[in-house]
Amino acid sequence: MIRTPRRRREEPLDHAELRRLLPAPGDPQLSSDRLRGLEEHLMTEIRNRTPDTAPDIAPDPLAGPPPAGAPAGDRASRPGRRSGRRPVLVGVGVAAALALAAAGVAALAGGPGGSGGSENPGRVAAPPAGAVPAPVVQVVRGSTAGLAGAVADISGAAARAELPEPGPGQFLYIRSEVSGLVSWEGSDGKNRSYVDKIHPREVWMSPDGAKGWLLEPHGKGTGRDGITLDDPEGGERTLNSPSHAYLKTLPTDPSLLLEKIYDETRGMGNGPDQQAFGTIGDLLREQVVPPKLAAGLYRAAARIPGVVLVDDSVDAAGRHGIAIARTDESDGSRTEWIFDRETFAYLGERSVQTRDAEGIRAGTVRGHTAVTDRAVVDTLKQRPAGSAPGGDRAGAPAAPSAGT
Repeated sequence: MIRTPRRRREEPLDHAELRRLLPAPGDPQLSSDRLRGLEEHLMTEIRNRTPDTAPDIAPDPLAGPPPAGAPAGDRASRPGRRSGRRPVLVGVGVAAALALAAAGVAALAGGPGGSGGSENPGRVAAPPAGAVPAPVVQVVRGSTAGLAGAVADISGAAARAELPEPGPGQFLYIRSEVSGLVSWEGSDGKNRSYVDKIHPREVWMSPDGAKGWLLEPHGKGTGRDGITLDDPEGGERTLNSPSHAYLKTLPTDPSLLLEKIYDETRGMGNGPDQQAFGTIGDLLREQVVPPKLAAGLYRAAARIPGVVLVDDSVDAAGRHGIAIARTDESDGSRTEWIFDRETFAYLGERSVQTRDAEGIRAGTVRGHTAVTDRAVVDTLKQRPAGSAPGGDRAGAPAAPSAGT
């Protein structure tokens, strides 16, 4: 006897019951290092696939200031199809920033609604305008020998540093020389590593993070007049979106700091140790960190597995120093925080490829920075006395306040 299968009566789904039974969806977040890598890749795609339609912007990133009478802060006058180094986006969510960048790639590369459509859109006959071949250096081996003594000297210098403290209505000012990686696939299909020419970058931020400005006229994407970093909604301050006022609330004990960093960055990045190291580096790069906190951060970093001392590194201004470093095992890039050998003041940062990976040869300098000034000014876009304008290269001596 053949039995007819019994048809199950259809019932409406109980969504509340399903939510109770199923685990909560995750909230994936990217580390700052991974985000930078994705942004660099996206901007490279834009650069490779988009013709230059902005002849009014000189290709040399060390070109002079804008013409007289150019309107300040006029975003509409900025060419929308220039390649370039990513701006710092304060108060913008990671997902939103990546979605915007991805949309830009699709549109500019000739996707739906785009105007591209070359047979090999990823290959061009020449490297990006304003880029130069990435430097290749000998990879100096790091070691834990001497790390404890160096960190003691560095943290001691940081704790004694006399740093500017902003008053009501004032702004923190940080000036750097910067250069970032530009990957380029040539007409033969082989990957080349190029970097932006070293150029100035200036940041102004209010202590609470609500107001700010970024000026990087020779970096691509910010225009000659810069872009606003205002956060009118007053977003929540965290380790990944700090303000000077927020930094003053953090503990200074290395153990407590490290516990907080690991806890708040759990699940992010390429492993907890790499993410913790990257988070500390982000806090130090373009901030005026309170002295005791800076000392605590350096001592906390020394406790992260894989952190080593490198005997020699060079910042974007050509200054040599020792470095606290860690290698990201996922891609072989090593981030080095560079300090003056005599004063132990923070000079800048360098990223070096330690092994051949993703078309980048070992020894390639993926990017580097040099902090040349940290100060407090009275108004947005004001420069401290003696500081070089944004369109000119500053001198190489370390800034008096670069001890963080």
